[in-house]
Amino acid sequence: MYLPRHFQAYELVPPAIFASRKDKSFELIDERVLITLDTLRDTFGPCTVNDWHWDGGFEQSGLRTTDAPQFSPTSQHTFGRAMDCKFQEYPAAEIRDQVIQNRLLFPYITFMEDDVDWFHFDVRNGQRIVLWSPVTQKTQLV
Repeated sequence: MYLPRHFQAYELVPPAIFASRKDKSFELIDERVLITLDTLRDTFGPCTVNDWHWDGGFEQSGLRTTDAPQFSPTSQHTFGRAMDCKFQEYPAAEIRDQVIQNRLLFPYITFMEDDVDWFHFDVRNGQRIVLWSPVTQKTQLV
């Protein structure tokens, strides 16, 4: 099992999951996501997924459970294969551009959301990166 160097379990799962599983919560997150999170952090610096542990407002930006307002049974978040990251030093658009330009550095990313202020990535089954906009509903292969 891969354990990330830069993230604690409570940063990636909702409070109820962490309360019941503690560090075993990592078992619910796809290894490709954990590896990618470390690579993103090494490349772009500090990043937040969930901040509920510090009394912040994000608790469903990683693994997403049925009680989340944005829950979908087919979301990659539901399966531990997606993260919504907020970087301190770079805007999300720049992270997306850099991932596209440096594909070999991020081999597991196969999907990103465009036109949003956060960096959504996931590792769904696929070989190319799909760039999808929740604003325009347009899809682009990159």
